[in-house]
Amino acid sequence: MIIRISWLLQILIAVAIVALVSGSPIFFRTRDNKALIKWNPPVDEWNWTITPRNEEPSFVPSNFTHKLPPSANETELIAHMAALKRNYSRLLWDNDKSTNLPLFVEKALKLLNLKQVYYEVEHSVMSKVSCTACKAGAGLLQHYIKTGKSKEEITKMIYQFCVSLNIQSTRVCEGVTRLFGSEVVYVLKRITIGPNEICSFVIGDACGDVYNPYHEWEVSFPPVPKPPPRLLDIPVDKAPTFKVLQISDTHFDPYYAEGANAECNEPLCCRASSGPVLTPASGAGRWGDYRKCDTPKRTIDHMLKHIADTHTDIDYILWTGDLPPHDVWNQTKEENLKVLQETVAQMSDMFPGVPIFPALGNHESSPVNSFPPPYISSPDSSIAWLYNELDAQWRRWLPAGVSYTVRRGAFYSVLVRPGFRIISLNMNYCNNKNWWLLMNSTDPATELQWLIYELQSAEFSGEKVHIIGHIPPGHSDCLKVWSRNYYAIVNRYESTITAQFFGHTHFDEFEVFYDPSDLGRATNIAYVGPSVSPYYDLNLGYRIYYVDGDHDATTRQVVDHETWIMNLKEANQFGYPIWYKLYSARSAYSMPALRPQDWDKFIDEMTAQETVFNLYHKHYWKNSPRRGICDGECRKRLICDARSGRSHDRRALCGHIEARIDGTAPAPQTWRAWFYNGLSVSMSMIMQLPQVAYQIPKFVLGLG
Repeated sequence: MIIRISWLLQILIAVAIVALVSGSPIFFRTRDNKALIKWNPPVDEWNWTITPRNEEPSFVPSNFTHKLPPSANETELIAHMAALKRNYSRLLWDNDKSTNLPLFVEKALKLLNLKQVYYEVEHSVMSKVSCTACKAGAGLLQHYIKTGKSKEEITKMIYQFCVSLNIQSTRVCEGVTRLFGSEVVYVLKRITIGPNEICSFVIGDACGDVYNPYHEWEVSFPPVPKPPPRLLDIPVDKAPTFKVLQISDTHFDPYYAEGANAECNEPLCCRASSGPVLTPASGAGRWGDYRKCDTPKRTIDHMLKHIADTHTDIDYILWTGDLPPHDVWNQTKEENLKVLQETVAQMSDMFPGVPIFPALGNHESSPVNSFPPPYISSPDSSIAWLYNELDAQWRRWLPAGVSYTVRRGAFYSVLVRPGFRIISLNMNYCNNKNWWLLMNSTDPATELQWLIYELQSAEFSGEKVHIIGHIPPGHSDCLKVWSRNYYAIVNRYESTITAQFFGHTHFDEFEVFYDPSDLGRATNIAYVGPSVSPYYDLNLGYRIYYVDGDHDATTRQVVDHETWIMNLKEANQFGYPIWYKLYSARSAYSMPALRPQDWDKFIDEMTAQETVFNLYHKHYWKNSPRRGICDGECRKRLICDARSGRSHDRRALCGHIEARIDGTAPAPQTWRAWFYNGLSVSMSMIMQLPQVAYQIPKFVLGLG
C-alpha cells in the first residue's frame, strides 16, 4: 500500500529536532562537496535480448460462458445518484491529546494550524515545511557522517530523540532505528548529493524540481516507427470473455487478536501487544477494524471461500502484492518469508488449477521499501533472500523460463494465450521511499529497457499486453524520472498495451494516460484495485474484470469490471460477514465501454457534475461509513489523481480541472495556490520544524 511518509523521512525529521534542541549546526552540502567514500555503481552488463522469452501459452481456458454485468440506462443512473446521502460521521481531527513535548515545542505547536498539518500529511500532499525539515535532518546526518561519528552513535542519537519527543512508543523508536539505521548510513556515505537533491527525491514537487544528474536519464527505443494510432473499437457484444480476479494488499496479520486494543497510538494495533483496552469501544472487532489494524486470518479465509464459491468460473488471477502487515518497525526477513509462503499455499489450495500472476509489493521486503538494485550484492544488503524465494514460490504458477528475471529483479513476461501476454513489473524500482535509489536511480535492474524489448517483440508478434504491478506509476510514491520514462513507453506502445493493473493505494480508482504531445487524447488506462485490508477507515474489497477473450476480433480490452466488498461495521455488529457487489463500472457510470477515451469522458463528467463525482467518491472509499465529506479541494485532488498516469506533473495534467471546478466552488482557489501553498504559518522556520517532526511520524508512519 501507500507509504505516505517513509520511516527514513521520519529519521531525517527527528534528526532535525536534534539540531534544534541541542544547538548543533545544520550543514546543507552542495553537489560540489567531495564524496566521503569513493564509490561508483558498477555498470550493468546484462543483455536482456538474449534472455529466452516465454512463447508457450500458460493456460487453457475452461470455456466458461461468463455473464457480463447489466449495463445501466440513464434513468437508472440518475435514480442511483439521487439515493446517495452524504456521511458526516467521520471525526477528522482530535486536538485534545497532550503532546508531552518540551515547553517551547508545545508552544510552537499551539500557534500553528494543526488541522492543516494532519490533512496534508494524511493525504500525502506535502508542504514546504516538511521539505525544510527533511533538508535539516539530511544535512545534519551528512555532517555527523563527515565528522566521523559511527553508525552506532548516529542511531543511538536518533532513538533518544524519537523517545524524548514522544514521536512514537519506545519499542517503535527502537525498531525503526535498528531496521533503518544501517541503510541510512550506508547510503549517505556513498552519495555526493546534498539535502536539496535528497529531499527533492524523497518528497517530490513540494521540495522543488532540483537537478540531479544521477536522476536524469532516458530509456532508448529501437529505430522502429510507432504504428499510427487509431480509435479503439468497442469490444464485440456477447463475444467470449475471460473472467479475472484481482486481489491486492491483503496485509495478513497473523497476530491479530479480537478484542485487543485498536487505539494503541502505534502504526499497527489490534494485537495482544498493543497495550491495555481502556474502554469497550477500544476493542478490535472479530472480522477486522476500521482503525489502524490489518486483516485477521479468519477474514481472509472467509473471503477466499466466498470467492471460490461465488465465482466458480474464474479464468486467472492477478495478485498485485503487499502481503505482510503494517508492523514495519518489528519485521524480520524470516517473518516476511513465512507470510509469503503461507499466503501462496493458501491461494494454491483455494484456487487449484487456476493460473495466478503475482506482482511484488513494497511491504514484502524487510525493512519495508528496501529494494537494492542488483549491483548491491553484499550478503548483508542484497535482496536475493527475497527474490530467490519469490522464484521458488511463484514457480507453481509461472513457467520455468521466467526464473532468471524473477531472481534478478522480480519481474517477468508470460504468454497467457496466443496473441496475449502479461508482463509483471517490480514497481519498487520507481519507489521514492526506496533509499537505495538515491545512489543512482538510472533504470534499476535495467527493468524498463527490458520492458521495451518485451513490448517491441510483442508488437512484432501481433500480441496484446496487460501490465501488472503494485505502485501505480502516476502515484506520488513513484519517482518522477522513472514515471516519465514509463509514460513514454506506454505512449510508444499504446497499440500493444491494452490495460494495466496496480494496487498500493487501498482505494478503488484508476489512472488515465495521455499522448504527451496532445494531453487531450487518452491513450491508455491503469486500473487501481481496492485493498483486502481495511487499513484504515475502509471496507474490505476485491475486483472482478471481464477481459475480451478468444475470438477473431478480440481487442483484449477490459470489457467491464465489478468491485465486491464486505461491510466491516455490519460484519462485526451481526457476527457474520456478507460480501456483495458494490457496483459494476459500465452500469454505475453509464459508459458504453471501458476504453481510455471512455474513462477520459468520465473524468470530464466528474469535473462538471458533482453528483457523478459523489458516486465515484463512494466507490473510491468502498462505501466506507467513515469516508467523510469531499470538499472542492478534495475533489480536485481525486480527479487529478485519475488524470495522472505520470507522477509529479499535476500542473501540466490537471491545470484545466481547477477552473472548471472553481467555477461553482464556494471558495475558489487557483491550482497553483492549491498545490504549492503549504501550512499557514506566521513563525520563523525554527518554530516550524518541531511541529512537522512531531506530527508526521505520529499519524502516518508505516502506511502501506
